Amino acid sequence: MAMKKLLLASLMLSSSQAIASADFTVSDIQFEGLQRVTLGAALLQSPIRVGDRVNDADISALIRALFRSGNYEDVQVARQGNTIVVTVRERPTIASIVYAGNDDLKEEQLAPSLEAAGLAVGEALDRTALGDIEKSLEDFYYSVGKYNADVQAVVTPLPRNRVDVRLVFKEGEAAKIRQINFVGNEQFSDDDLAAKMQLSANLPWWDFFGSDKYQKQALAGDLESIRSFYLDRGYLKFRVEQTSVSLSPNKQDVYVTFTVSEGEPYTVESIALRGDAAGLKDQLMAKLPLKVGDVYNGSAMTGFEEQIKKSLADVGYAYPQIQTIPEFDDENQTVKLYVNIEPGERIYVRSIQFTGNTVTKDEVLRREMRQMEGAWLNAASIETGKTRLNRLGFFETVDVRTERVPGTTDQVDIIYDVAEANVGSVNFGVGYGNESGVSFQIGLQQDNFAGTGNRLGISAMTNDFQQNISLEYRDPYFTMDGVSLGGKIYYNKFEASDANIVDYTNSSYGASLSWGFPFDELNYFDFSIGYDHNKISNPPQHDQARKFAQSLGIDEINDGSTIETDDFFASISWSRNNLNKSYFPTAGNYQRAYFKITTPGSDVQFFKAQYDVRQYLPLTKSEDFTLLMRGRLGYGNGYGSSEGGDYILPFYENYYAGGFSSLRGFRSNTAGPKAVYSSGCNGGGNNNCITEVTDDSTGGNAVALASLELIFPTPFLEESTQRQVRTSFFVDAASVWDTEATFQPGYTGPGADQYFDYSDPGNIRASYGVALQWMSPMGPLVFSVAQPIKSFEGDDEEFFTFTIGQTF
Repeated sequence: MAMKKLLLASLMLSSSQAIASADFTVSDIQFEGLQRVTLGAALLQSPIRVGDRVNDADISALIRALFRSGNYEDVQVARQGNTIVVTVRERPTIASIVYAGNDDLKEEQLAPSLEAAGLAVGEALDRTALGDIEKSLEDFYYSVGKYNADVQAVVTPLPRNRVDVRLVFKEGEAAKIRQINFVGNEQFSDDDLAAKMQLSANLPWWDFFGSDKYQKQALAGDLESIRSFYLDRGYLKFRVEQTSVSLSPNKQDVYVTFTVSEGEPYTVESIALRGDAAGLKDQLMAKLPLKVGDVYNGSAMTGFEEQIKKSLADVGYAYPQIQTIPEFDDENQTVKLYVNIEPGERIYVRSIQFTGNTVTKDEVLRREMRQMEGAWLNAASIETGKTRLNRLGFFETVDVRTERVPGTTDQVDIIYDVAEANVGSVNFGVGYGNESGVSFQIGLQQDNFAGTGNRLGISAMTNDFQQNISLEYRDPYFTMDGVSLGGKIYYNKFEASDANIVDYTNSSYGASLSWGFPFDELNYFDFSIGYDHNKISNPPQHDQARKFAQSLGIDEINDGSTIETDDFFASISWSRNNLNKSYFPTAGNYQRAYFKITTPGSDVQFFKAQYDVRQYLPLTKSEDFTLLMRGRLGYGNGYGSSEGGDYILPFYENYYAGGFSSLRGFRSNTAGPKAVYSSGCNGGGNNNCITEVTDDSTGGNAVALASLELIFPTPFLEESTQRQVRTSFFVDAASVWDTEATFQPGYTGPGADQYFDYSDPGNIRASYGVALQWMSPMGPLVFSVAQPIKSFEGDDEEFFTFTIGQTF
């Protein structure tokens, strides 16, 4: 066999050598050292074919092509006669990748980025790329102020040309800002400017939201904040001339110095709109945020530009270009502002599409749309559609995006991406109190029955004090105009003593039919008629109950008595819903006013009126922190009279306070009037008539509730889970009283220590605590712990509650 002759000079990262040789025609190409790469694949990577006439330049191209494939660590080419012999050493295959010490960068964050860089199990190991990965990871840590961070890749060889890769992280501690200095600021002090920064030096212990850890990205944001601070005060020529960041020798302390040039404040000489304002010029000029003579304000002008974009988007111009150009008069320190408007081409909507709705039918979503297909694009209508989908309560999230139609310049598609929530709920509740022990309740409701958007409720609930069977159905779009139709039938047996109320049993049944009428996007009216039958067994004999019985012509009630009533009623309600979401809203307002009255001729003639309000006030731009204010006012009474006297509100229709939905920290229904028993004076006329006051709750015909709640992000949860969980600090206050009762001061008999004038505003109950709400697969779960701030003798306290099926 003829001796092999090396053909090429050494190439970087290879050990190939060459001896000058004349051109020759290739008769064969052979590869030696192949393991993972097949011979066919290697030949395809070669630019030389059998029969080609080659020289040294061609051999160089062959070696470069083989290295470029990424499969080899070393390539040597030799000539044996007219045969080319290629000897390769393949790169090892990555068998596993292990991470150690990475507390800040989790594996799920690292893996996609490393895979994109070619570091993945099953891929060939590129040692050069591995070194670049080490450096880029260290650069990341440097950007967040961890200058002592170190990342080392440890490669362990395995049989069959495989390796294990172990990335060892030493993250260290982030460097802290020890000092922030400003040079050149004459109009504003260092403290004024530092207060606008997210980063701060020598952070006080009580500042939980500040940060003294250096971060490059945060510093860039702080520079923009300082610039905005000056622009909002007219300093149009303000600039940061230099930013100096120095590091202590131990790399633990950072000193930041800003050199600034403030310039002088400018006042507005004039503001003019230039370009095509799509016929909205007069409307836009009326919204000018600055007048002639005002000091220039950058935020005001930025907001004005956004208003222009929104106004143009509402009439179909989806992609306008707005730019404010200043013209300075340095002698007079004034500026002329020219707002250039380029509306672009008018856009119309080709189609509206929905994704993510695996259960809910398209028609249920489509009927909430206010943007029409084939019409000019209207940004306000698109956003209204998103809001209405959120208010349905069927979805955890609703996102909307606009996509241009390929091949066109004036068409877009609107895509609503929804993530469906569990809209069926098992209403299961558990409560625990110091005296109440554990209680349970269960029910079932489907708010999006079979994806139709209709509500179906089937309840067979039982607990210590109630057995209930009901069937409810509601079609929110009985007509195309949004008129709803619904109905309900029920049977209920209520044991008052087991619900912490003075003892009686009410067995009731009834039915109702309701219609709903939308007034506009926010306001809704509901009207219903119905029938109720109540059978009161073992009616209570306290003053309030005796007075009610007397109004029905019943002079005496005893343990064996029963009271039966048949009542027909009508009700009307108004609601205004401006919340941004149905579940866990973070902004907006909800109000509801309700009025119910039994018709003349019913056994009991009475009315009830109630007003509820919820107001969410975002405290941060991201709405992570929100203040919730809740309130309720309710009042009921009888109207007209019978032979027994004036009607009053039936005691079984009373209002109560205490429990999860009204006053946390107090046992359900126990915070309010107590049973008063009198004799010899027809229900009381002076304090000598009262024979006993007990700790049994009776409720009252008037109620006032208020709550203040600070909603904040749940600690230790990932961002993807935050939208399903809500935590809050709260303060609740409540008062229930009976306007038909007469308080008798000076009573000293049995139970005197729990006899109060509940109509006195000073006798309210109050509590504080913390709550956690979770949208679980089986429905909303709410946990709360609460402690009374103000309570009275006879009130039952309840430290912990756990409820399923209801949220705020």
